[in-house]
This record gives sequence, structure tokens and C-alpha cells, in this order.
Amino acid sequence: MQTGNAGFSLFFVCLVFISMEGKEAASQKQVRRSDSLCAGEQDYVARRKLVVLKALKNLQVNCTEDAVPHIALLASGGGQRAAVGLVGSAYQLQQDGLLDTLLYLGGVSGSTWSMSSLYYDPEWSSNMDGAVARLSGPGVELEEALGWLDKSSQQEDFSLSDIWGVLTSAGIMKQMNLQHLSEEAKRNATNPYPVYSAVEKRCYQNGPTEGKWFEVTPHEAGFTEMGLFIQTSLLGSKFQNGTLVEERPEMDMVRLQGLLGCALADEKFLKSLMPAYLNVPGLVDSAAEEYVRVYSMLDKLVDLTRSTIQDPTALADLDHLQKILKDMMNHNQSALLEAKSPEERKGLFQQWSLELVAAVENWSQNLEDGAFKTHASVLTKQVIPLIIKWEWGTTRNFLYQYQDSMVPPCLHTNESLHLIDAGLLINVAYPAFLGEKRDIDLIIAPEYSAGNIFETLTLARDYAAEVKKPFPEIDNKVIEDRDWPKDCYVFEGKGKEPTIVYMPLFNRRNCKDVEELKAKREEFSTFQRPFSPEKINFVLETAKANMKNNRETLLREIHKATVRRRGHQNHNQKKLYCHAL
Repeated sequence: MQTGNAGFSLFFVCLVFISMEGKEAASQKQVRRSDSLCAGEQDYVARRKLVVLKALKNLQVNCTEDAVPHIALLASGGGQRAAVGLVGSAYQLQQDGLLDTLLYLGGVSGSTWSMSSLYYDPEWSSNMDGAVARLSGPGVELEEALGWLDKSSQQEDFSLSDIWGVLTSAGIMKQMNLQHLSEEAKRNATNPYPVYSAVEKRCYQNGPTEGKWFEVTPHEAGFTEMGLFIQTSLLGSKFQNGTLVEERPEMDMVRLQGLLGCALADEKFLKSLMPAYLNVPGLVDSAAEEYVRVYSMLDKLVDLTRSTIQDPTALADLDHLQKILKDMMNHNQSALLEAKSPEERKGLFQQWSLELVAAVENWSQNLEDGAFKTHASVLTKQVIPLIIKWEWGTTRNFLYQYQDSMVPPCLHTNESLHLIDAGLLINVAYPAFLGEKRDIDLIIAPEYSAGNIFETLTLARDYAAEVKKPFPEIDNKVIEDRDWPKDCYVFEGKGKEPTIVYMPLFNRRNCKDVEELKAKREEFSTFQRPFSPEKINFVLETAKANMKNNRETLLREIHKATVRRRGHQNHNQKKLYCHAL
């Protein structure tokens, strides 16, 4: 009898041990380390290939299921210009029967705004008319946006990114997508698989390359080069040493849009917005940069707020505020600054920053009683403390104290991540699509960037070299076209390199000379008030025309990608056969 009890006790202890071991194993699996696709993405891609195969047959491209090429549309950033441009490009691809050849859609910055809007519709790739119509729709009223902000402000990780996300959603994309990205994982493969990109702020500014690029898909979120991921639904939950400590609700697409899409979060970028009279060696210090930060954020938020309002009186009030701020910033006091010591200059900049904040508060208090005054007061109370704190892209760090030599100190020792605009590093999502993981054959790259026309390509080439991933050769002679580029370039991949079809928005086909191109880029600059319906339509039609004009080039490269994929498959089969022998 005692032997039986002892046997039962031992059996019970073993069960407990096995159970604990299982729980420990499960907790360790919360962070996945791999250079391969997760099972969920593999399944989606396999189903999407059937859609691609059908599209290729409709285009008279001879292909078999095991040789479907991996084609990605990678849209650049560029604020509203990029958001509208991507919709125009996708629309024309659908019209030409090419949209369903895409396995992936990747975006950064402004293009992630339109991706968020597109994927709200589970059938968007067959309903591009709806996406186009939304761009010029009535928009979302400020009251609705403030309701979202009020709820979000109760969260521990509330930051300026939330304010930026809701105002770009409401004012530019004319839609607030409250869905969760992980919901896309449960849909059929009607649409290309979406990959959103960001960079981690600390690592971007001071860390190693491996800790910079961050990708988010319907299934996983994590660091591209380190190969460390968690389920997307857990992004924002609390982790310690790779173990899930506290599960929190998944962020919606409005908040994610804010994390992904604002270059203002980077202090170095803001130097480019500094008035000429301040941008003088010896005068620029951290206090001066803070002053420019405060002004730039207030000015851009006024621009975005305008697009959620139709009342003429409220719009006039916002114009008045913007003029007050602009007059304060543009009041050239360089002579005064030059006469001061560094400590005195620091004190002046701090004083001027406080005066900007005070001007907004006074403006809000002096508005005529009514709904707009109430809304302006609420927004001011939300914005001012965050601008002073300068908190962006805050979300819980799933690699906090994670025991892995690959994790740099900028991630290992901090409880929070700060995810910001990936366009600050490379304004196209090339990093997430290089190498064997997604094994891309062809990249279609519409370029909506405002900077050096070929900069995204050269930066991606240098990045690829640093992380030892294949990238096609960029002929230096082509770069000489940067001031007046053609509408399409093909950079052909060899071996494992993807081929890139590169398509600048403004080019020598739609601009008669360099001066007209410069004028167009200025007219549609990244940081300005939200576009008028006329401007939206112009960018849409320009992006459509670029795709339409180069349909034959795209079709030729799709055919070549199919042939190359077939060759790779045959080569792999021969290797397997020889290995078996």
C-alpha cells in the first residue's frame, strides 16, 4: 500500500514537472528566433501564389504552381504624396491586370498610411475605385478623433505618435481604421501580403544596424536582421527575459499608423526645418533644437487639425494661431543671440519655447465659446505635455532583459521601444525583402520620395552590403540623372539578387525640364497642409500614368522573373537528385 502511494506520488510529481516544463517551453516560444518565415506567413503566401498563378495565366505568362515568381511592390515614403501615389499606382496595376501578380506589398512612412486604409477593405485589390473615392471623401470630424485620443491617453504608452496617427488618419486618409493588423492573418489571400516597416529610435540614432529595422506583418513583429519576433497581437504587451509577463490589448491601425509614419520624431531630421538665421555654427545647441521641435510640431498639428474641420470661423481661428506661431519663429534675433554667452542663449531658447506654448494656451482660452473652443482646449491639453516631454512611438519592449548576445544594449536594458518612421533610415522597405527569407525575384518600386531621386537605392545597396545580402548593381552613370530622371529604370538582378523596376513620380516624361521638376516637387512637398482635392487628383493621375506608360516593361520583367524562378526550381531539384544519388 505504501509502495502504491509512493508510486502515485512519484507519478504526480512527474506530471507537475512535465506541466511546468511545458509552461516554460511555451513561455520561451513567445520570442521566436529564426531567419525563416513563420508558419502563418508561409501558409498565406502559399495561398496567395494560387491567385498570382491565375493572374499570370491571364497575362499569357507560362508558369506552374511551383515556379510562381516572388514579386513585391515596395512603395516609398513621402507623406501625403506617397499615400496618394501608392493608391494611384495600385489602381493602375489593377486596371492593367498586374496587381494580382504581387505576392507582397511593403511600405514605409506615408505609404503605410494608405496601406492601413487599403487593408480596411478585405477585398481592396478588386475594389480600387473605393480606395480612390475615400481620398477625396468628407473625412473624419475632429470630435471623433478626440474621442479616440481621450481613450488612448489613458494608456501607459500614450505618446505624440498617437496624436500624429489619429490626425493623419482622420485628416489625410479620411478614415479611422480601428481594426487590428493581426485580423488580416485570418483573411483569405485576396490581397498581397502586407509588410509594414519602422525603425527603433535609440538604435537608429546610436545602435548597431541589427537593432534598427523593425517589421510588422499580420503574423509577427520584430527585428529584421536579428531574426527576433513575437506575435503581432502581443506587440505592446509586457515581456521580461523573453517571457510574456502581462498581455495587453493589441493596438489598432490608427495607433500603428502613428508609430510608422512621422519623421518629426527624429531630432536630427528637425534640423533641416531650422530657419536660416538660427542654423549658424555656434548658435545651434540642444536648446535651439528644442525650440524648433516645439514650433514644428505645433505648426504641423495645426495643419492636420484643419483637415478635420469645415466651419469657416474655426478655420480662420486656426489660421490666426498659425500666423502667431510663424511670426514668433521667424522673428530674426540672430544679432541678439550672437551677443550672448552659451548659457544665456540656452536660457533665451528655453524662454522662447515656453512662449510658443503659452501662445497656444492663450489662443485656446480666448476662442469664442462653443464646440470648437472645447475641442481645441482638449487637444491643447493632450499635446502640450507630450511636446515638452518629446515622447514618440512608445511601446513595450519584448526584448527587455532578453538573454541573447545579438541583442544590443539599446534594446536589452530598456523596458520600452520607440518605433518611428523607417524613412529616416531608408525611405523604401528594402531591408525586409532582401535575402533568402522572402526570396524576392522582382521588386516594383514606385518612388515618391522628396530627396535625392536615387538615394533610396544607394542607401539600400550600402545597407545590403553591410548585412551581407544580395542587391543588384546600381550604375553610377544612372545616378547622374538624379536632377531630371527618366520615368523607369530596370536594375537587373543576377543570381540571388532581386531585379528592381524603379519609377520616380516626377520625371522627364511628365516634366519638360529640370526647373519644372523642381517646381513640382516644391508644390507637392512633404510637409505642408493636407492636399486640396485638385492636388490629390493630380498626384493620383501622375502615379497612374507612370504605371500605365511602363506596363510593357513591367510585363517583360514579370515574365523574366517567372523564367528565373523556374530555373532556380530546376537547379534545386537537380541538387536534390544529385544529393540523393
